[in-house]
Amino acid sequence: MTVETVEYGGVKYAEIIWANTKVDKTTFYSPAESSFQFGLLAHEAGFKEPPHFHKPIERSIDDLQQMFVVQRGVLAVELYSDEGDLLREIEMRAGDAIVLIHGVHAIRVIEDMQCISVKQGPFLGEAEDKVFVDVKK
Repeated sequence: MTVETVEYGGVKYAEIIWANTKVDKTTFYSPAESSFQFGLLAHEAGFKEPPHFHKPIERSIDDLQQMFVVQRGVLAVELYSDEGDLLREIEMRAGDAIVLIHGVHAIRVIEDMQCISVKQGPFLGEAEDKVFVDVKK
């Protein structure tokens, strides 16, 4: 398994890039119109990208996606429907990455872990940023 899309009822909840995924050339998995772009960079030895910067273009973003890249340990990412039903539990290990695109999510740490977490900013504080949800057990 390499890249996996988690979809329910026609809604994309997450995409997983498993640690064993290999590409020969740079490959982006997010659609061009997505507010969060992610993929794998791959180049042959000797490649050199010219110095550059990205144009400061004002963008309007009304969703907030988040990416975890597991550096060490083991965790389970739980994905829930909008109604609070558990859709899937995904066990992740070092090198695995997941982009949370839609819906309620939670994590459960199985072994002491450390992840890189990336999401759009600015961070407005937990009271403004997070909505805690009662889910079905």
